[in-house]
Amino acid sequence: MNWLLVMAGAAVGAPLRYLADRAVQTRHRGLFPWGTFAVNVTGCLGLGLLTGAVLAGAASSPLQLLAGTGLCGALTTYSTFSYETLRLAETGARFLAAVNAVASVAAGLAALAAGGALGQALWG
Repeated sequence: MNWLLVMAGAAVGAPLRYLADRAVQTRHRGLFPWGTFAVNVTGCLGLGLLTGAVLAGAASSPLQLLAGTGLCGALTTYSTFSYETLRLAETGARFLAAVNAVASVAAGLAALAAGGALGQALWG
Protein backbone atom coordinates (compact mmCIF):
# COMPACT_ATOMS: atom_id res chain seq x y z
CA MET A 1 0.00 0.00 0.00
CA ASN A 2 2.85 2.43 0.82
CA TRP A 3 4.27 2.31 -2.68
CA LEU A 4 0.83 3.16 -4.11
CA LEU A 5 0.74 6.32 -1.99
CA VAL A 6 4.19 7.33 -3.19
CA MET A 7 3.22 6.62 -6.81
CA ALA A 8 0.02 8.63 -6.51
CA GLY A 9 1.88 11.62 -5.08
CA ALA A 10 4.60 11.35 -7.73
CA ALA A 11 1.97 11.10 -10.48
CA VAL A 12 0.82 14.57 -9.45
CA GLY A 13 4.24 16.01 -8.53
CA ALA A 14 6.12 15.17 -11.73
CA PRO A 15 3.72 16.83 -14.20
CA LEU A 16 3.22 19.71 -11.77
CA ARG A 17 7.00 20.24 -11.73
CA TYR A 18 7.20 20.26 -15.50
CA LEU A 19 4.26 22.65 -15.93
CA ALA A 20 5.40 25.02 -13.18
CA ASP A 21 8.98 25.00 -14.48
CA ARG A 22 7.85 25.85 -18.00
CA ALA A 23 5.44 28.55 -16.77
CA VAL A 24 8.16 30.29 -14.77
CA GLN A 25 10.91 29.83 -17.34
CA THR A 26 8.84 31.28 -20.21
CA ARG A 27 8.50 34.50 -18.21
CA HIS A 28 12.27 34.73 -17.55
CA ARG A 29 14.24 34.39 -20.77
CA GLY A 30 17.73 34.74 -19.27
CA LEU A 31 20.29 32.02 -18.67
CA PHE A 32 19.38 31.51 -15.01
CA PRO A 33 17.15 28.43 -14.46
CA TRP A 34 14.36 30.23 -12.60
CA GLY A 35 11.84 27.44 -13.23
CA THR A 36 13.89 24.76 -11.51
CA PHE A 37 14.81 27.18 -8.72
CA ALA A 38 11.12 27.99 -8.12
CA VAL A 39 9.89 24.39 -8.05
CA ASN A 40 12.71 23.29 -5.77
CA VAL A 41 12.10 26.09 -3.25
CA THR A 42 8.34 25.52 -3.42
CA GLY A 43 8.82 21.78 -2.83
CA CYS A 44 11.06 22.50 0.16
CA LEU A 45 8.42 24.84 1.60
CA GLY A 46 5.74 22.17 1.14
CA LEU A 47 7.91 19.52 2.74
CA GLY A 48 8.61 21.88 5.63
CA LEU A 49 4.89 22.48 6.17
CA LEU A 50 4.28 18.75 6.14
CA THR A 51 7.14 18.16 8.57
CA GLY A 52 5.73 20.80 10.91
CA ALA A 53 2.33 19.12 10.75
CA VAL A 54 3.90 15.74 11.49
CA LEU A 55 5.83 17.11 14.45
CA ALA A 56 2.61 18.66 15.77
CA GLY A 57 0.82 15.32 15.38
CA ALA A 58 -1.54 16.65 12.72
CA ALA A 59 -0.33 14.53 9.80
CA SER A 60 -0.29 10.77 9.42
CA SER A 61 2.30 8.42 8.01
CA PRO A 62 0.23 7.78 4.85
CA LEU A 63 0.05 11.54 4.25
CA GLN A 64 3.83 11.75 4.65
CA LEU A 65 4.24 9.12 1.96
CA LEU A 66 1.70 10.69 -0.39
CA ALA A 67 2.61 14.35 -0.03
CA GLY A 68 6.18 14.23 1.24
CA THR A 69 7.87 11.35 -0.52
CA GLY A 70 5.58 11.22 -3.58
CA LEU A 71 4.47 14.75 -4.40
CA CYS A 72 7.38 16.79 -2.99
CA GLY A 73 9.90 14.18 -4.09
CA ALA A 74 8.70 14.35 -7.68
CA LEU A 75 8.13 18.11 -7.59
CA THR A 76 11.71 18.87 -6.60
CA THR A 77 14.57 17.87 -8.83
CA TYR A 78 18.19 17.56 -7.80
CA SER A 79 19.21 16.07 -11.14
CA THR A 80 17.87 18.99 -13.18
CA PHE A 81 19.40 21.46 -10.73
CA SER A 82 22.78 19.71 -11.10
CA TYR A 83 22.52 19.53 -14.89
CA GLU A 84 21.56 23.19 -15.25
CA THR A 85 24.33 24.31 -12.90
CA LEU A 86 26.89 22.30 -14.85
CA ARG A 87 25.52 23.60 -18.15
CA LEU A 88 25.90 27.19 -16.94
CA ALA A 89 29.52 26.54 -15.94
CA GLU A 90 30.34 24.79 -19.21
CA THR A 91 28.94 27.63 -21.32
CA GLY A 92 31.06 30.20 -19.51
CA ALA A 93 28.42 31.51 -17.10
CA ARG A 94 30.46 30.41 -14.08
CA PHE A 95 29.19 33.21 -11.87
CA LEU A 96 25.55 32.25 -12.58
CA ALA A 97 26.44 28.61 -11.92
CA ALA A 98 27.85 29.53 -8.51
CA VAL A 99 24.87 31.74 -7.74
CA ASN A 100 22.50 28.94 -8.73
CA ALA A 101 24.28 26.42 -6.52
CA VAL A 102 24.53 28.65 -3.46
CA ALA A 103 21.10 30.30 -3.82
CA SER A 104 19.30 27.00 -4.47
CA VAL A 105 20.72 25.33 -1.39
CA ALA A 106 20.28 28.40 0.84
CA ALA A 107 16.75 29.17 -0.35
CA GLY A 108 15.74 25.50 -0.12
CA LEU A 109 16.96 25.20 3.46
CA ALA A 110 15.35 28.51 4.40
CA ALA A 111 12.04 27.46 2.83
CA LEU A 112 12.18 24.10 4.61
CA ALA A 113 12.83 25.79 7.96
CA ALA A 114 10.14 28.43 7.40
CA GLY A 115 7.64 25.78 6.34
CA GLY A 116 8.44 23.66 9.39
CA ALA A 117 8.00 26.60 11.74
CA LEU A 118 4.76 27.63 10.03
CA GLY A 119 3.46 24.06 10.12
CA GLN A 120 4.15 23.75 13.83
CA ALA A 121 2.57 27.15 14.48
CA LEU A 122 -0.55 26.23 12.50
CA TRP A 123 -1.03 22.74 13.89
CA GLY A 124 0.99 22.75 17.11
